[in-house]
Amino acid sequence: MTLKFTAAMSAMVLITLVDVHAQTEPGQMETAAILSTIETMTDAFAAGDVGGVMSAYEAGATVVAEPGMPVTGEGALREMFAEFIAQGVAFTYGAHDVVTSGDVALHLMKWTAPGPEGDMVALSVAVLRKQPDSSWKMVIDHPFGDAVMHADAVR
Repeated sequence: MTLKFTAAMSAMVLITLVDVHAQTEPGQMETAAILSTIETMTDAFAAGDVGGVMSAYEAGATVVAEPGMPVTGEGALREMFAEFIAQGVAFTYGAHDVVTSGDVALHLMKWTAPGPEGDMVALSVAVLRKQPDSSWKMVIDHPFGDAVMHADAVR
């Protein structure tokens, strides 16, 4: 009787673990795909590959070049990224957080970059959309997402 009870309990635990895995696996796969998009962009930026950077964005995406300065359109974005790369802008990336709702995701990431007056630290906020091929691309990329926390006045 003890052997049957142990076997039954083991089967129940296994079924529970499989069920939990099945419930979390799609979310984990989506998060991994989103982080892959971010990694593609950051690796391409570090390598000076503007085309690789652009592959992480949807057509018509908007990137905030600096607080209050959104840039939209492939040509303008290519020029902006090429200028940043030419200036030797380099970033260190920190922790990530991803929240998804259907085919839309919010990605948060801390970044640090050396500046003339010491390291700059900010929060990157990006909105991504799932593509028909199941990949994810950025629609809005705001590397200064925490600037509002440092603003003197509400506009």
